[in-house]
Amino acid sequence: MTDHIIVEQPSAYPGVQSIRFNRPEKKNAITRPMYRIMADALNAANADPGIRATALLGTEGCFSAGNDLNDFLAAAMGGRGLEQEILDFLYALVNAEKPVVSGVDGLAVGIGTTIHLHCDLTIASSRSQFRTPFVDLALVPEAGSSLVAPRLMGHQRAFAMLAAGEAFSAEEARQAGLVWKVVEPGEVDSLTLGLAAKLAAKPPEALRIARDLIRGDRGEIIARIDEEARYFSARLKSAEARAAFEAFMRR
Repeated sequence: MTDHIIVEQPSAYPGVQSIRFNRPEKKNAITRPMYRIMADALNAANADPGIRATALLGTEGCFSAGNDLNDFLAAAMGGRGLEQEILDFLYALVNAEKPVVSGVDGLAVGIGTTIHLHCDLTIASSRSQFRTPFVDLALVPEAGSSLVAPRLMGHQRAFAMLAAGEAFSAEEARQAGLVWKVVEPGEVDSLTLGLAAKLAAKPPEALRIARDLIRGDRGEIIARIDEEARYFSARLKSAEARAAFEAFMRR
């Protein structure tokens, strides 16, 4: 299971920790153990002076298809809510004390999209697509996206993404402010890691203060994550959501 998330400190990129999804046979769908590994890696980076930036990466042609629907279906059938591992990862991402950058090549669905709302810089390949089919699965937005996305991209774009479930191309995501730069597919990994290394080489305390000023109050985002989680948990237990999951799994 640990092979589904690869955490490294690549020697070619000093000061950088990379966290890579590595479950391509399932389109990098994220399971509870995968969330736990990512949360632990982000929290460990806070305490490690040798790590000055983190890069989040996927595999060729796919960043992540989002949460593993088998986990959601199990939670729905078991009457459970949003699993703690997911929340712990989101808390760790929001509270990361050092820069987090991400590189997307191809598919980015659900939390595979909303994760980038909390990254400082995101590079996407020209073939990337961002989509959050929450309502289609009888669910609601998560990861604080209902707060951050409207501020970032305005009401209509945020509604199109989070409620209507419209797909955004890489260029549309760039125009919406979700993505910083669009590049060719073969360039994503090297440019993302190189960007992280540039940040890692900057004066760390000055960068930390600048980042904190830019990001603002994280407590407000955590509060929205918790509020969304309450709705999300209630929806997971609903007959509407169970029917939507089962219909999806029959495809």
